[in-house]
Amino acid sequence: MMGAMPTLAGPALPAGALRGLAQPRLRVDDELVLRPWRVDDAAVVRAAFDCPVIRRWHARRIDSDDEAREWIAGWAGRWADETDASWAVVDGRDAPVGQVGLRTVSLSEGVAQLSYWVLPAARGGGVAGRAARAVAAWTFGTLGLHRLELRHSVGNLASCRVAGRAGFGLEGTARGATLHADGWHDMHVHARLRTDTGSATGEKPVDGAGAGG
Repeated sequence: MMGAMPTLAGPALPAGALRGLAQPRLRVDDELVLRPWRVDDAAVVRAAFDCPVIRRWHARRIDSDDEAREWIAGWAGRWADETDASWAVVDGRDAPVGQVGLRTVSLSEGVAQLSYWVLPAARGGGVAGRAARAVAAWTFGTLGLHRLELRHSVGNLASCRVAGRAGFGLEGTARGATLHADGWHDMHVHARLRTDTGSATGEKPVDGAGAGG
């Protein structure tokens, strides 16, 4: 049997780089904090996926508190497997107002995709963009990934604005790349590199209902 063929480049980060860290609590600013999900957040998670806009762009639904608890419990395993991560975006009362996380993490390639959603009541204050910046800072500064991508349907105009204001430049369009409930969607591909600097635009923040699906 042929063994694994050695690569000439990489890995960008060694296996264990993510699971060797405890999932941190990250302060976004004076109003928002990112923390790991807790079982008692289940009702909020279910309410989020009751939102038609979140369901539309993430192409999934959660029908019970038990399913929400399973969704929450799964993140610890994904962190350990070094494939995905998720944080609750919480306000000053420690109440979740959204989600931000990493998807399809590849330590060997040094890349991941950014995902987020914001509850309807919390939209309009720049929650998504602020949370995205905080996760990007940790991902580049502490974990050490090289590249973060943000993908959203070309029909999700709010997420496109959030991506730009979080410093994720538009690189192109992946045609027919993601299957949604209403068919295949073209996806805008935005990205930031660890070496990028200067991403603020000075424009009023806009929240989208979600990216990453």
